[in-house]
Amino acid sequence: ATPDFRKYAKQIVSNAKVLASELKRLGWRIVSGGTDSHLILVDTWMKGKGLSGKEAEAKLEKAGIIVNKNTIPGETRSPFDPSGIRLGTAAETTRGRKEKDMVRIARTINKILRG
Repeated sequence: ATPDFRKYAKQIVSNAKVLASELKRLGWRIVSGGTDSHLILVDTWMKGKGLSGKEAEAKLEKAGIIVNKNTIPGETRSPFDPSGIRLGTAAETTRGRKEKDMVRIARTINKILRG
């Protein structure tokens, strides 16, 4: 891999860590506590106190934020309407977004999901 690609890959993971950390700070349960990769799995159901992954996916999509509904470990809901969502940071990193942008994005996601 080229030095530029290594830098890009490192930024993707750094962005994911910040996004996960900020979502956690805002009260969302991050499955596994955080991330060491480009993906974040968020428990949006929170034992019935939140919303299903399907509902979260639809609300975020209406706002132009694309995520995938996703099952979580110990899933009790249908895979068609699971308890979580999966977020990635590659697309936003490709657009030049950095850690400060991930904080803003996390706050936007939180506002949409709680709104």
